[in-house]
Amino acid sequence: MATTETSDCGVRPAVTLGLRQNLAQFILLVAVNALVGGTLGQERTVLPLLADQVFHLNLYTSALTYILAFGLAKAGTNYFAGTLSDRYSRKPVLVAGWLIAIPVPLLLILGPSWGWIVAANVILGISQGLTWSTTVMMKMDLAGPARRGLAMGLNEAAGYLGVAATALATGYIAANYGLRPGPFLLGAAYIALGLGLSVLSVKETHHHAKLEAANHTTAHAGAHADLSNRQVFTLTSFRDKSLSSVSQAGMVNNLNDGLAWGLFPVMFAAAGLTIEKIGILAAVYPAVWGAGQLATGALSDKYGRKPLIVGGMVVQAVALGMVAVGSNFGFWLAAAVLLGAGTAMVYPTLLAAIGDVAHPAWRARSVGIYRLWRDGGFAVGALLAGILADAYGIPAAVTVVGALTAVSGILVAVRMRGTDHKPAI
Repeated sequence: MATTETSDCGVRPAVTLGLRQNLAQFILLVAVNALVGGTLGQERTVLPLLADQVFHLNLYTSALTYILAFGLAKAGTNYFAGTLSDRYSRKPVLVAGWLIAIPVPLLLILGPSWGWIVAANVILGISQGLTWSTTVMMKMDLAGPARRGLAMGLNEAAGYLGVAATALATGYIAANYGLRPGPFLLGAAYIALGLGLSVLSVKETHHHAKLEAANHTTAHAGAHADLSNRQVFTLTSFRDKSLSSVSQAGMVNNLNDGLAWGLFPVMFAAAGLTIEKIGILAAVYPAVWGAGQLATGALSDKYGRKPLIVGGMVVQAVALGMVAVGSNFGFWLAAAVLLGAGTAMVYPTLLAAIGDVAHPAWRARSVGIYRLWRDGGFAVGALLAGILADAYGIPAAVTVVGALTAVSGILVAVRMRGTDHKPAI
């Protein structure tokens, strides 16, 4: 399906939907999202150790404030990213996200107190909310409805393989050259490259979403295209069984990811593991997560979203239980692989499910609201894990979060419908 649009400058090339038809731009956006993930990955191995070894934060609750700050900032920005991308188009929001990220490596390198690190993560959260959300929307725009699961799998795979590779690289750099500044110079290079590609090479995709909306008559009644921001929020968060089930599952998923980010390196270091081994464990989880999404997104296109979401939450719960009872590198490595596999089953499938149900006219806003809840899980996870770890120890915190993950999967199994339905207004 294609259209040709005119502008003051002449005729715009035909707009078509589909991965094959938009392959060059899609691959470019995959590369950009890998850089977005790498910008986050610069922290995964190093920052928990920085809190412990440089700033000597004794309470886990205090040490996890950077994840709390990141989660709140990213969650709030996710919400506005959808609205902004609908109002101003996608590319300006993507470029703005990269510009905002520029001070982050400098704050992480030069920060004389923990407050500077927290401030850096507020800025990083805002940047990630704009850049990652926008690359998701742009790939949905280009792919159209037929291969949405595959598109989301490729998007999230790129992002989390970027996280994994950078976590591994920064672990090596930190072990050989110290916790600062080396690891964060890599993040600075990612930001420069991501900004350059976004300004010079990425093309606008909002007109693809408009084309899909104009021809979107099978799954949704036309009256559903014109919804207020408040209606979209309540529909995504509470009223629609599928959209709200997806939102709570996303929140719990990132709750346990916040736990893994903030406490696993500290737990592994207390058990006597070297920085290199901690870096491997910090990298394996997002690496399996990232690579697995190359398959799971496409599988959800074929077999449906719900089975992968329920199964993935249960697998994550089992993996967290293994982390809680483990005591050596080999056992934790197996748990990290399992945790990554479970997350891979869930992550692109949740996004694809939102795209299935939400009308293209308000899909960007619905994605932003889903990501508000999902990344709010970082903040909830930081608070819950920190309080539990201070009171009962890290293994107890991991056990409780594992139980919550299992309950979330059960809720999806009971409440979520197939995603080819019309949302209730």
